[in-house]
Amino acid sequence: MTFLQYLIPQHYLSKLMFRFTRIEIVWIKNSFTRWFIKKYQVNLEEAESANIDDYLSFNEFFTRGLKPNSRPISGSLVVSPVDGIVSQSGYIKDSKIIQAKGHHFEVSQLLADESVPKSDNGQFSTIYLSPKDYHRVHMPFDAKLLSMRYIPGNLFSVNQKTVNKVKGIFARNERLVCRFKASFGEVVFVLVGAIFVGSIQTSWQGQITPPYGKFVKAYDYTDKEFGLNKGDELGRFNMGSTVIMLLPDGAPELKIHSGQILKMGQSVV
Repeated sequence: MTFLQYLIPQHYLSKLMFRFTRIEIVWIKNSFTRWFIKKYQVNLEEAESANIDDYLSFNEFFTRGLKPNSRPISGSLVVSPVDGIVSQSGYIKDSKIIQAKGHHFEVSQLLADESVPKSDNGQFSTIYLSPKDYHRVHMPFDAKLLSMRYIPGNLFSVNQKTVNKVKGIFARNERLVCRFKASFGEVVFVLVGAIFVGSIQTSWQGQITPPYGKFVKAYDYTDKEFGLNKGDELGRFNMGSTVIMLLPDGAPELKIHSGQILKMGQSVV
């Protein structure tokens, strides 16, 4: 039940899961991996290795790479950054985005930045990565990294049932806010943590959590000239979660809808 998530020690349980998923004792790792594959119907045919013995830990399996060319990158202006299902997508109105039917929240709350100017006509897309999905996040277009902020918070589940009930869940959960400069303006990717998603890492900074922080931590890359090309790995979840993409007014129009299943690299415009 959703209300139990308010009572359980979210961060403590996530720390335990972090340790468990890195156990390298073969029979423990393999037994759990086999159960997980069967439970969530994981497609091993597209993985770099279909042999679970090749993975040192469950987490290494969970964040597995894919076979070359299994995710062709479309030549369109914007592609999907992940494998997942579109939770919500649309235009930013009155500086708010949709969480679920009947639930909206301020962009400034999501970014934990009250200085964010009021804006409309930008776009957003919220994509949920289920346990069976490929869990690496890739760039949907060429862009230069500007900054990143770690924002501490809760670790509610982000499955649809919980998202429908917990008000402002994406602005309450722990998250990374990554800002980039693209050809059509400044874009933001928010990597949202969740229960048992106790570890998020990026391709430029490595593992960000754990340890869990109590304060916002800012990283400035404006002088680094750190650019990523479309299709490059941005980061990964060490268990499943959610990515929110914010595009500015004037960006190519997203042509995706709630409930749509996406594969990384496919056109979304």
